[in-house]
Amino acid sequence: MITAARVHEALAEIPDPEIPVISLVDLGVVRDVAVEGKRVRVEFTPTFLGCPAQEAMRAAMEDKIRELGAEPEVEVVLDDSWSTDRITPEGREQLRASGFAPPAPRQAGAPTLVQLTALAYRCPYCGSTETRLDNIFGPTPCRSIRYCESCRQPFEQFKTI
Repeated sequence: MITAARVHEALAEIPDPEIPVISLVDLGVVRDVAVEGKRVRVEFTPTFLGCPAQEAMRAAMEDKIRELGAEPEVEVVLDDSWSTDRITPEGREQLRASGFAPPAPRQAGAPTLVQLTALAYRCPYCGSTETRLDNIFGPTPCRSIRYCESCRQPFEQFKTI
């Protein structure tokens, strides 16, 4: 019997196409799972509008649902934007362990350049807060490049979105 919990566990096995150290579930893009007989409906919100990995995520979820013996219906939900607050604690630890600095919790307002350049970001390698922003534009729109003054390692910082 297919249950929402079983589907959720299966979806947790799918790595993010751009950052494979974290699953789609831990990244927080899977919004809802509903099971009606053999039909499984999944709602997901990509990390940003126009995400190039959106179709790859949809296809991976459809394949995983078919492996369970169900008919997938995967819908992209854009009426509520994704935020970094949706990353699970496990996901934040997976990012940190892989050399990515997890995002800081969102503040009430939009992040400012002053917040992005602050020394409050910890190096995922040595834990130092003596870091600087090297480039606000990282390999994807949700990441920037930082440099640790203590261990002299560059690292990617997830922007707080």
